[in-house]
Amino acid sequence: MSFVHLHSHTNYSLLDGAGKIHEMIKETQRLGMNSLAITDHGNMFGTLEFYTQAKKNNIKPIIGCEAYIAPRERTLHKPVEGEAHSYHLVLLAKNETGYRNLIKLTSYSYLQGFYYRPRIDRELLNQYSEGIIALSACMKGEIAYKLRRSRKQAAIESAEYYLNLFGDDFYLEMQDHGIEEEHDIYPKIYELANEMGIPVVATNDVHYLHQKDSPAHDILLCLQTGKDRDDPNRMRYNTDQLYLKSPEEMYRLFKTHPEVVERTLEVAEKVDLQIDFNQRYLPEFPLPESEGQTTPDRYLEKLSLNGLKKKYASIDKKIEKRMEYELGIIEKMGFAGYFLIVQDFINAAREKDIPVGLGRGSAAGSLVAYALGITDVDPIKYDLLFERFLNPDRVSMPDIDIDFCYERRDEVIEYVRDKYGKNNVAQIITFGTMASRGVIRDVSRVLKIPIPQADAIAKKVPVVQAKPMPLRKAFDTVPELKKLKTDDDPKIKELIEYSQTLEGLSRHASVHAAGILIAPDDITNYVPLCTNSDKQVTTQWTMGWCEAVGLLKMDFLGLRNLTVIHNTEKMIHEKYDKNFSIRDIPLDDQKTYELFGNGQTIGIFQFESSGMQEYLRKLKPNRLEDLIAMNALYRPGPMNMIDDFIERKKGKKKITYLHPKLETILKETYGIIVYQEQVMRITSELGGFTLAESDIMRRIMGKKKKEEMEGQKAKFIQGCLDNNIEKKIAQEVADLIEKFASYGFNKSHAAAYALIAYQT
Repeated sequence: MSFVHLHSHTNYSLLDGAGKIHEMIKETQRLGMNSLAITDHGNMFGTLEFYTQAKKNNIKPIIGCEAYIAPRERTLHKPVEGEAHSYHLVLLAKNETGYRNLIKLTSYSYLQGFYYRPRIDRELLNQYSEGIIALSACMKGEIAYKLRRSRKQAAIESAEYYLNLFGDDFYLEMQDHGIEEEHDIYPKIYELANEMGIPVVATNDVHYLHQKDSPAHDILLCLQTGKDRDDPNRMRYNTDQLYLKSPEEMYRLFKTHPEVVERTLEVAEKVDLQIDFNQRYLPEFPLPESEGQTTPDRYLEKLSLNGLKKKYASIDKKIEKRMEYELGIIEKMGFAGYFLIVQDFINAAREKDIPVGLGRGSAAGSLVAYALGITDVDPIKYDLLFERFLNPDRVSMPDIDIDFCYERRDEVIEYVRDKYGKNNVAQIITFGTMASRGVIRDVSRVLKIPIPQADAIAKKVPVVQAKPMPLRKAFDTVPELKKLKTDDDPKIKELIEYSQTLEGLSRHASVHAAGILIAPDDITNYVPLCTNSDKQVTTQWTMGWCEAVGLLKMDFLGLRNLTVIHNTEKMIHEKYDKNFSIRDIPLDDQKTYELFGNGQTIGIFQFESSGMQEYLRKLKPNRLEDLIAMNALYRPGPMNMIDDFIERKKGKKKITYLHPKLETILKETYGIIVYQEQVMRITSELGGFTLAESDIMRRIMGKKKKEEMEGQKAKFIQGCLDNNIEKKIAQEVADLIEKFASYGFNKSHAAAYALIAYQT
């Protein structure tokens, strides 16, 4: 006895699905099923998260969606008499062709067919039906809708269309959620199936995990529709059966027709889809015709060497060797085009007099990026590591964060669209979640708990390392919240229960503040697109998943301080010195450091919070390195080391080193590990790791993967022993690295922040 759920909504059916993907996968396992489908409403938002989680847990993933079908042309954005606004149709990817077609269909449903919901039509289905299995869906499916209205001939015509289109891959869908209307209509479905020879398959319209979650899901519907729970006219499902049922429950439901339950296995067996996460899809940079038959690698080399001469008065062997090494790695990894693209739109911005930032993130560790003008932080001067940016032992897409004037950032994006094609460039989606404090306020509104009372409860949820504590933990550990669990008010009991169930669900979609995707051709060949309420086009997948399938992501950040600096420069040019440039100011001006030391940093990017101001008054920084360190330390985790850092700087606490080799690495931060680059230097200098191996160790330590951490520590200690370092010292240094690896900040990032703050 087995069964496969082929009609399942996750929390990416926004404010309608209450099932978190990882929990649905685990429940599928627990119930003894070996496959599961994702069929969110009109979208593929959760596709890759679902696919990877399922694979990880040995559950066969079936990728699909519950599409909305327009009754006429998708471009007809008005009601059609006698027809629904849209009909439901479950589409499942049978293979890679079907998966690619689903991407196309869901994209066009937003870009061309959106009318209340993202809709497709028969024209699109005719074009993109290959490799897809179709199920006739729920009571809102086209066939069920017409049978409910005694339009049997119209239902037959609809069934004939889908049967001709999908052939043996079209199934009539049967559901039983205990709703009277279902019991009236499904005998007619059986009758139609027998008359037309169409196979029937049983599904359960899954919207939440367990039957007990039905009331919480009802609250979610109220949030979607903006209604109170006691509103008699609001949308409701009138059943508590939309949960992930066991095979036994499904066989009991359809005991007179067990074959419709068994047939779900037949559908699952048809699916053979493997998503490739090892591809890279870089756009091609158009080389100037004046360069003749040159290659991107040679053109990058030419630009880099020319730029190097402008950056350094004299180029020594160290710089030459570093440049040669970086260019070799970039060529080997096939990323020359990436650097050419970035330097091109940065140069275009500067030509348009759009302020461009110093280039933060790990890219500041690249001498090539510095020579090209992508970054303005000298990696040689600040001892920044290229391997922190591009690791030759771990092939991953490069990542450069670029700040632009916040008022003119969109002009740069438009330049990129014009250069690489409007269909090839898109902004990236992000999802707002129902975090602990927010979900309390949301549920309270639906339950009509007074706002002041709801707000008081929400504020009692502690914030730990800039994140509100999870509700289950908060209600178990915070005395005031724990006491609420014994409250006699039934609404408070419901608030606690429903908030915990809904916490962490995706609430809404929005546009990522910085992420831009550039594809080699039409983005819908790789990633599904959608539109938001402002008609902005974004990807359906978040930044991480877009990168995972091999697409190039850029971060275009809007930074107000750049605009302030730029406008100030203009005023100086007009009134004092037409040749003045912020790039030429000295970095040792003590009057500037006095401002920092007095905490006069209101409006200074990253240094304006009251907490930071207090620490600056204690520190009295007198060099840029102090500002870089403070920027890195003033974060959850390392913040408790700031006082120690200040005492060491002021000589109130002795600076000691476990080994003499640590002094050259940690001297600038008074013996404290502050930066990720320092962790890498230590593992390299003491443990004999290559810098690429050091970066891998840093990543593992930062992610706290216990088994892998132990292996890396053992390797490091053995390397220390091979370098004649005592085992006791090696162990102490390894423990020190483990402690700081998860806290260490990217020095190149901190340096860029500090320089911008100093300039401001």
